Amino acid sequence: VQLVESGGGLVQPGGSLRLSCAASGFTFSSYGMSWYRQAPGKEREYVARIGAAAAPVSYGDSVRGRFTISRDNILSTVYLHMNNLKPEDTAVYYCYADYKMGLWGQGTQVTVSS
Repeated sequence: VQLVESGGGLVQPGGSLRLSCAASGFTFSSYGMSWYRQAPGKEREYVARIGAAAAPVSYGDSVRGRFTISRDNILSTVYLHMNNLKPEDTAVYYCYADYKMGLWGQGTQVTVSS
């Protein structure tokens, strides 16, 4: 049972990235999925959530209108499309599944800098 994030990297302000989180070992299509992030010296912050059947969808205030969460239940993957990135979006991004007591991925680093 695991979640594996990918797609992080270095991007300039105003740029875009797509993060992926591949799930295995459980029935992905039965569980809501979320993205969180944690910047250095700060608490982990909620980014977005998507229900098991791709609804409902919700976003944190700091990313609403710029980020889009989606999922592919055939590929057992959840995505985070990030547009108009800002330096304050720099963080480690974590995938989370509403599986049992909660399942976290290992995280992927996103750095927004010129």
